[in-house]
Amino acid sequence: MEKKRCQWCSDDPLYIKYHDEEWGKPVYDDATLFEFILLEGFQAGLSWITILRKRENFRKAFDGFDYKKIAKYNDAKLEFLRQDAGIIRNRLKILSAKTNALAFMEVQKEFGSFSKYLWAFVNDKPIINHWKTMEEIPATTELSDQISKDLKKRGFKFVGSTIVYAFMQAVGMVDDHEMSCWCKGE
Repeated sequence: MEKKRCQWCSDDPLYIKYHDEEWGKPVYDDATLFEFILLEGFQAGLSWITILRKRENFRKAFDGFDYKKIAKYNDAKLEFLRQDAGIIRNRLKILSAKTNALAFMEVQKEFGSFSKYLWAFVNDKPIINHWKTMEEIPATTELSDQISKDLKKRGFKFVGSTIVYAFMQAVGMVDDHEMSCWCKGE
């Protein structure tokens, strides 16, 4: 019998793998959290499947999502990225990768890790929601508004409340798997 998944998960094998193995699973590793911040920022205005299909290109283009390297990118490197057809070539999004890497490291300095900073917003425990249908799932919450505002105050770009809520779902701060999904409560 086939596993029942969240409604948003199409039959695309890439989406299924992402849904089953990553989405909603708590992430505490700073490197992975940075990868998701970078990818969610690039996703703004686009579909997530577009980003998933380009994820390996992003990984190559952005030095394996190494925020320490990205923070040191010079103008030539940033301009070079704008020519890379394998990624999203939006100038502001590319510039935000460096800006966010610098802000990310400032948060690490202040809190010991980005993970400690982030997970403190949910008292180190995922928020478990009990949605029956995809339509019930909000695009933003008071908490995503709060985190978004704090990230912006710290210099992050492309971290509006909708992007932050999608990020929270992706890194498991929020479990928004539908009640009928086999991943619920794993």
